[in-house]
Amino acid sequence: MVLRMMGSNGRQGEHHGPNLNQERQQAHALLDLLPAAKVHAVRSLLEVMVEPLARSLAQAPEEEEEITPETAAALVRARASLARGEGVPHEEILREFGLSP
Repeated sequence: MVLRMMGSNGRQGEHHGPNLNQERQQAHALLDLLPAAKVHAVRSLLEVMVEPLARSLAQAPEEEEEITPETAAALVRARASLARGEGVPHEEILREFGLSP
């Protein structure tokens, strides 16, 4: 059994039309043949392919930076401003950047 990795247009990852279902079925059939240890590896690879940034961030070591007195004071001011309702709504920020909510 061969799993085609290229789409009909020759580009990887661009699958359109009825062949996509067939390729998914072939991928599922190949997964069914794998031993449990390899299924975990394939799942991890698929997660990276689907959402690489989220996966990278989840696995990144936690950075602990010391908060300077200036940063601490700025955080206090920012939180107080938000508590007073002076924050900018998310929708307004999106509009400012030409994005729609």
